[in-house]
Amino acid sequence: MLALIQRVTEAKVTVDGDTVGAIGPGLLALIGVQPGDGEAQYRRMAQRLLGYRVFEDDAGKMNRSLTEIGGKLLLVSQFTLAADTRSGMRPGFSTAAPPAEAERGFERLVAICREIHPPGVEIGRFGAHMVVSLVNDGPVTFLLQS
Repeated sequence: MLALIQRVTEAKVTVDGDTVGAIGPGLLALIGVQPGDGEAQYRRMAQRLLGYRVFEDDAGKMNRSLTEIGGKLLLVSQFTLAADTRSGMRPGFSTAAPPAEAERGFERLVAICREIHPPGVEIGRFGAHMVVSLVNDGPVTFLLQS
């Protein structure tokens, strides 16, 4: 499982002009599910998303997590994140989980995050053509793997 996280002041996802998920300060996480990902990967990724220290403390150091600041999380499924780009001029998608497996994995990650992060978890719409808008704060962007 992969997650490209961005610290944001705001972010939203629209589908056909309708907002389906929106947050203020927090993290936008683009999620790529890979073949064979299971409960251990989903739980580990949830812990990392909520506990990764990318927010500044009083001294200006990245020492605070999303949980500590009470920020929001916007999860967006993105199978292209798991693409194989090692060669050629066109991505391959054999390294991304098939749609049904990816949807189950994404939904499980969402459920775990919602269970342990009451301040709020928003989502995009799996399999839809989404328009993601964000204001990256920093910019701060990290690629997480579990």
